[in-house]
Amino acid sequence: MYNKPWRHPKGGQCPPQYCPPQTMPTQYNPPQTSPTKQYVKTNVINTVIPVFHPTHTTTVNKHFITYKHNFPHTRSVVAECYTQSQRFICGVPQPPCFSKRMLRY
Repeated sequence: MYNKPWRHPKGGQCPPQYCPPQTMPTQYNPPQTSPTKQYVKTNVINTVIPVFHPTHTTTVNKHFITYKHNFPHTRSVVAECYTQSQRFICGVPQPPCFSKRMLRY
């Protein structure tokens, strides 16, 4: 009864009969989620912070006054030479390079 081919009364097979298709309601499977792709977006923000290190220089000009007391003093020497009008001869002049022993007459 099952799996029997249709037979045409004239001895052939009957062509299949096509019924209009039926549209079934759409079926939904549970959603599938792939693993999340991770992205890192980096924002670089440059900030300039002025830092002041103040300094101050005081110039002190010291004026030293030095008193140097000088006492100049001069000296003088006076050599006086007097010639008397009197002349004396006291002995015989000796030659300067000879001793008395060499003088034998």
